[in-house]
Amino acid sequence: MTEPSGETAPEASEDLAHEDVAPSAAPGTTGDAETSEPSEAPETTPETPAAAGTPEGAEGAAPELSEAQAELAAQRELRARIEARKAEKGGPVASGAKLSGAAADLLAAVRAVEGGSASGGAFFEPAPEPARPARPAETTVRPPAPAAAPAPTAGALAGVREVLARGGAPEALAGPVAAALGEQAAEALTEDPWRLLAVAGVRPEQADGFARALLGGACGPDDPRRAVALTVWLLDRAALQGHTALPLDEVRAGLARHQVPDPEKAVETAISEGAVLVFQEEAGPADGAPEEAPDDEDTAGVEEGPSEPPLLGLDRYALAEESLADGLARLVRTVTAEEWDGEELERAVGGHGLVLHTGGEAARAEPLALAAAARERGLRVLVTVHDAERLSEEERAAGTAVPLAALLSGTAGPGRDEEGLLALDLLVVLDAPQLDVETGAMLVESLPDGCRLVLSGDPAVLGAAGPGAVLADALAARVCPRVVSRRPDPGPIGELVSGVGIGELNQVEAPGKEVVIVPVRDAGEAVHRTVQLVAESVPRAFGLAPEQTRVITVGHGGSAGTRALNAALKQRLNPGPGRFGGYDPGDRVAYAPVPGRTVSGTVLGADAEGLRLRTAEGEVVVPKERVESALRHGWALTAHQAAGGRWPAVVVVLPGDAAPGLSRPWVYTAFGRAERHLSVVHGVDQALPRAVAEVPAPARTTRLRPLLAGLLSDPGEE
Repeated sequence: MTEPSGETAPEASEDLAHEDVAPSAAPGTTGDAETSEPSEAPETTPETPAAAGTPEGAEGAAPELSEAQAELAAQRELRARIEARKAEKGGPVASGAKLSGAAADLLAAVRAVEGGSASGGAFFEPAPEPARPARPAETTVRPPAPAAAPAPTAGALAGVREVLARGGAPEALAGPVAAALGEQAAEALTEDPWRLLAVAGVRPEQADGFARALLGGACGPDDPRRAVALTVWLLDRAALQGHTALPLDEVRAGLARHQVPDPEKAVETAISEGAVLVFQEEAGPADGAPEEAPDDEDTAGVEEGPSEPPLLGLDRYALAEESLADGLARLVRTVTAEEWDGEELERAVGGHGLVLHTGGEAARAEPLALAAAARERGLRVLVTVHDAERLSEEERAAGTAVPLAALLSGTAGPGRDEEGLLALDLLVVLDAPQLDVETGAMLVESLPDGCRLVLSGDPAVLGAAGPGAVLADALAARVCPRVVSRRPDPGPIGELVSGVGIGELNQVEAPGKEVVIVPVRDAGEAVHRTVQLVAESVPRAFGLAPEQTRVITVGHGGSAGTRALNAALKQRLNPGPGRFGGYDPGDRVAYAPVPGRTVSGTVLGADAEGLRLRTAEGEVVVPKERVESALRHGWALTAHQAAGGRWPAVVVVLPGDAAPGLSRPWVYTAFGRAERHLSVVHGVDQALPRAVAEVPAPARTTRLRPLLAGLLSDPGEE
């Protein structure tokens, strides 16, 4: 790919007539990148709960959003069913059968964990940790939260306020603390001040100051309560990076960085008190082993190789991974194999309960064709997608495809029987890389015995916002058929994105200006040119309205992050005073009905109930107390927010400071959201080709792959 020229970019009237084809130099990131350092608080986004120190929700008022409540209620019901099934199978999560030495000693201390675990933090930190390079934008969004607890009573809130006042903490934390710790929150906080860290957004040093104020000289860096809290906090932070567990040595190292005097003893304490679980799985094939390796070599690796390093995890994710593995194994074992005629995917699905399908955007046609053929066979079939905007009008009218969130909440899709199981013979899941382990577990537990499941998606895109890597782990486990589509994505955009997928940033021929670059010198110019492209150049060149264009950037903060871009785009496209909590009718918004899920919408207006939005899933109302925490303007999104969507035109904004947040999956995802036109506002020099060639997605530490391999030891046909 050629370097963009150093000339000043032409004005809006010439944007698409004179720009160089295909981006070659690297775009830049904005202030707070889409991924935060593990030691730093995550950016509050529509997928991230508001920071604990912020006033929203401080009084603990229960929002009355029917859509979100329906979804959460369904999730609570399904979670209870999962736990009941696990109990029937013999109790808590089983693991660690092959521990020895110190790990065996730790495992001996494990006891079953009931209820939620506390969160924790570090103590007297002498100085900030040295700055580390920003990691690619893998998980800045908060993982999906547990089912919502009942609203705290006035008495509970009053007690919490009194304890917070004694510890010098802001009264605004009363609602979040009471919601996190329950009716006895005041007593729990008095007994263990570090439980303040159970509130999302509270930092360890804040909890330490609170503890000192309450306990005085009775607390210190070696306090056992602090040890437990910090161990859990490290695992909570790991979940923000997509991990469901962490190696034991890595947790000890994290404790040492936070000046815990005896990290090994701290871990033992956390395990003995049931705050964390310890696991050790048999070693599977090396992650870097070629997929073409003979099956006997893989089996030999499992039987003769060393055990995997011990892992520590939270029961929340352990339960989800165990339930997901059990559910997938159940589907594999209960399907009656049949011989189906047709393409490779259809033949594989006929003979197996679980089939994995991978490919680019064009490959989505294959599972859709499979679903149509299965309906002709008389089967009860449903397709589910990550983003409701991807559904066609025909699919909406016929009900043949529904958003995943709506399927789980029961607001769309087939009915359920008395056991909560979906009336389906075949479920096709598109956008499978966006499945985190908890959502995956709820989905699979909802499928009846004998139902076939197809997980389909592009493994090169950014992973799920929450912890886990469901599709990647299932592919790596090699326990079922894997059908790889050979269908290429068409056109210059498809050619460009395909090259990025293999680590090459190629120059492409784009005679219709399907791909252009707009070189910029600084973030201010990047914002200016982005507004020109969305408001003038793209509509004039392609006949697209501004609302058909999405802007994608690396982070929320900084001079060219989503905040700055959305402010500039609102001023140009829908100016107004923001009289409804900063929003006006006609504003594009990104709305999080529950943490971990973003829905695009348009503001319709406001009334006594709250702010009314029109979304692809229907009209919803956001209570006024949730507007600040659950909404952002949505003309500009991060790549993670955009991962499940696709729009006629996309403007990817890469200012000079974006380089640390770039990776191959980020670029692949951002560029691949465009259907007809892609503009790259480019200011990162060589960081873009370097990221594409040299920066893969960070590996996620999970347990699903060995669990599946243990349950389904014979690989499926390929």
